[in-house]
Amino acid sequence: MFLTASLIVFVIYFANVALGAFAASAFLGDVGEMLVLFAASILFVVAILQKEADRNKKNGS
Repeated sequence: MFLTASLIVFVIYFANVALGAFAASAFLGDVGEMLVLFAASILFVVAILQKEADRNKKNGS
């Protein structure tokens, strides 16, 4: 779930960067862009930590 959310948020970030580069019509400003990338990073870290916890629980460590 968190990995999918991270991917969706990163796609929003990428779309903003691509629109800004090719069409000069970015829909987020600098701060918004930073917050979206930060959210994608946090969601990705949460997803990885959950997967690691599940793996450790499965292996009994």
